[in-house]
Parts: sequence; C-alpha cells; structure tokens
Amino acid sequence: MIQPRRVLVIGGGLVGLAAAHRFGQRFPDSEITVLEKESAVGKHQSGNNSGVLHAGLYYKPGSIKARMAVRGIRQMIEFCRENNIPHEVCGKLVVAANQEEVPRLQNLFERGQANGLQGLRMLGREEMREIEPHVGGIAALRVPEEGIVDYPKVCESLAAKIHGRVVTSAEVKSLYPAPRGWVAVTTAGDFETELLINCAGLHCDRVAQMAGLRREVRIVPFRGEYYKIRAERQFLVRNLIYPVPDPKFPFLGVHFTRLIHGGIEAGPNAVLAFAREGYRKTDINLADLADALTYPGLWRFLGRYPRMCFEELRRSFSKRLFCESLQKLVPEIRKSDLETGGAGVRAQALAPGGDLVQDFHFVRQENALHVLNAPSPAATAALAIGEEIVAELVGQPVNAQR
Repeated sequence: MIQPRRVLVIGGGLVGLAAAHRFGQRFPDSEITVLEKESAVGKHQSGNNSGVLHAGLYYKPGSIKARMAVRGIRQMIEFCRENNIPHEVCGKLVVAANQEEVPRLQNLFERGQANGLQGLRMLGREEMREIEPHVGGIAALRVPEEGIVDYPKVCESLAAKIHGRVVTSAEVKSLYPAPRGWVAVTTAGDFETELLINCAGLHCDRVAQMAGLRREVRIVPFRGEYYKIRAERQFLVRNLIYPVPDPKFPFLGVHFTRLIHGGIEAGPNAVLAFAREGYRKTDINLADLADALTYPGLWRFLGRYPRMCFEELRRSFSKRLFCESLQKLVPEIRKSDLETGGAGVRAQALAPGGDLVQDFHFVRQENALHVLNAPSPAATAALAIGEEIVAELVGQPVNAQR
C-alpha cells in the first residue's frame, strides 16, 4: 500500500481515536482527520461503560478478541502510566455460586492460561473471602491483571495526540467515491480523503451502507442498566466481583465494579434499546426501532433465547429481581442498598441467522476499512485494535481469523 497523504476516521470513540493515533505513529507525514458527530469525543460506548480493564479471560483462544485483549490491556496500562491517566490494576474474582458452576470456572482458568494471562489462581471459600470478605459462592478464580480506568480521560489524551485534527459536531450524512478516495458530506462541511476508516460504533453499519456495502450484519442496540451501591454499604465490595458466565446465554451477567473515581456499580443487564442512543427506557427513535424490528436476525435471536430475553426484561423493571441476581455474588446486598445508576448502549452486530457476532469484524473495501463489530473488550484493547487496523491497511495483517 502506498502511504496516503489524507486519512479520514469516522467516529471519535476509543477505537476510532486509537486507529488515528496508531496511523499517525506509523505514517507521521499523513494528514489525519477524525469526524465525531457529538460535541466532544467518547460520548457513547467509550464514555458510558463501567471502566473495566479486561485481560482476556473469557475469549476463545486464537480469536482476535483474545489476542487483542491480552496485548491491549498491557498497552492501555502503559499508555495510562505515560499520560497520568487514573487507573488501577486491582484484580477481580470470578465466583462460582454453586457446585454446578465449578467445572465452568475451571474451564475459564484453562482458557485464561491458553490466552496468556499471568497469575491466575483457583481459590477455595476461605481464600476468596480474604480478598472479598463479603463474597458468596463456593469457589473463585482470581484474575490479578484486570483493573479499572478512566476511559473518558483516555479519549481526551488520544485526541490530543492525533497527527491532524478532530472535528466535532460533524455527523456524516453521505459518502461518495472521489477520483483518489472518498468524500464525506457532513454537518460540518465536506471532507475529501484518500483513505476512509469507519469506526462509527452504534452507526457503523449505516456508514458502511453509505459507502456502498450491503448490510450483511446489522447493529442491534442493547441497553445495559446499572445500579449504584449506597455509600454506607460500599464496604461490601472491594474491587471487581463477576459471575461464572452461563454458556447457554450470550451475555455475561450482572456483576460488581469499583469505579476509578469512587463508588461501586452493579450491573449491567441487557435489554433491547428502542434507539441506538437509547440510554433511558423512554428513549425511542422510530427509525432505529423499525430498523431492528424489521431485521429477521433479531427475531431469530429472540426465538433462540426467549427465556433469557424475558428474564432480562423483567429484571429491567424489578429492583427486587435485580437484587436477587446480585445476591448470588454478595448475599448481604439488599434492595435498599441499590440506587439508580447510569446506562450504556452496546452496539452488537447480529447476523441474519440470529447469531451474535462474537469477535471483532473488519470489512475491507477499496480505499476503506470498516470496523463492523467492536464489542467488549474493545475499550481495553483499543490501542491494539488500532495497530491491527493499520496493519490490515498496509497489507501486513496479523494472522487472525476474519
């Protein structure tokens, strides 16, 4: 690939900013522009998550997710150290609530080892309570490399390091080919580029469609709702407490997270959002809702997991049910301990057959690359994903399943 003089990145979240930063490091003479439709960077997935640094415990060995998480967390921690960004490697416990979950916990241990995690330890009841005195369950896996971070500060720091500019309030309305690349028509004017990188997150499939690609997978928004633990009851949780994932269901389950600036968060659940930026139950965007409800893949997904979807919806409207889920991890937690917290919206790519696209998903096009699925641990792995994007574009991709 000949080095492009002008590069345009659509999306000012962690992945888009990291891709722009890595491209500038590789090609410092390029002019890089990041387009962000909001008034500041990191306003959606990057700024509305619990701030966890994920080390790569859950992901299938050999997958892009696994490789990116292990490399990405180390790069992210180094970046935070170099730029004085608040972070802490506090470790976490993954807790088996009963004997049935112990074999799954052992499988996680083996998967984490296969992915290259360091210092993993299986713990009995007494050992786990030395780390988290109020935790329930009968066994736990200690993951010492995981931690917490201020992702909005990471976004700000990345934006400041870009070899070029970040243009905010620049929503892309259309794309069309130019003699040497693309033209993006936005609310902040037209931008011509030789190379286009689509990191538009919740709207990445629509941006790809603007560029002439078929939407073979579609973004379906799932809202994750959180509670906060009242200040006087935060002693119940020291750091991070997670459940053993149920392999029958595609989501992780509610958990406890200590936040980098103080406080304890509990959640999230996972319910269909009625808008791609639907952070409240009352947020409805008719175009987004119609887009989801007319997609056969969503109905096939709902048909595959009817019980899970129903239970997640019930838990969304019932603090009691939410609390009961949390009590599997910390039995002393009470409904009165929970205060309404924030919410995030996950941009989940869904295949026509109803399968969640589990791994990162990149699609190449002439003079363009589209990031069409970047689920967790994309925030942790953003710098590694940025490297992957640059390697893909210059024709030297890291060996991985695509």
